[in-house]
Amino acid sequence: MLYAVGDIHGELSKLDRLIESLPLADGDKLVFLGDYVDRGPDPAGVVSRLLELRERFSCVFLLGNHESMFLDFLGWKDEAYFGGDAFLPNGGDRTLASYGYFEAEDPDPRNFRLPPDHEQFYRELALSHLEGDYLFVHAGLSRRSLAENDIAYALRRARVEDVLWTRSTGDTPHRLGVTVVYGHTPRNDFGVRWNPPFSIGIDTGAVYGGPLTAIRLPDETLFQAA
Repeated sequence: MLYAVGDIHGELSKLDRLIESLPLADGDKLVFLGDYVDRGPDPAGVVSRLLELRERFSCVFLLGNHESMFLDFLGWKDEAYFGGDAFLPNGGDRTLASYGYFEAEDPDPRNFRLPPDHEQFYRELALSHLEGDYLFVHAGLSRRSLAENDIAYALRRARVEDVLWTRSTGDTPHRLGVTVVYGHTPRNDFGVRWNPPFSIGIDTGAVYGGPLTAIRLPDETLFQAA
């Protein structure tokens, strides 16, 4: 079976409870939709737990806009890393604290080094993952991409800014032939954004008091940890 997990944002205890609730078996795969860091109590602990989970199950880890801001803040160079000036106002202090940044004698992002296994984790984050009848992205696709009818072409045209940041197209019908599974945009009531067969949004506001959500595919069964 295939499982997708929404935005974690440092909520390690919710992640642990969610994983414990999943009836995982050999051959199952988990796709994490990004935003492992910022705002919550233990971003570094979340990444460590995901690295442990990868030793037991096949896992795909997507880049979220919060990882993009974090890595840009640290001075990493890639077209997917930007917005570092907004990192601290968006909860980045919790991420830095979890890595011991403020305990350094002279905190400076230019000199800061992540643990090697965490650095590799961040460098390997993907922008999208296509599997079967599902496309997994952090935030979504632009209206221009959704207007296409060829998924490979739509992904080639997709802008990084939209994949990581858009909040305006989650409910848009399209002809891509897949269901887009995304995070990034919680509802006010922390519910799942159901828009079948076009999309399913599973950021349910875990860091704001909502549950952390996973969806099993293709039967679309939900699992949540409050």
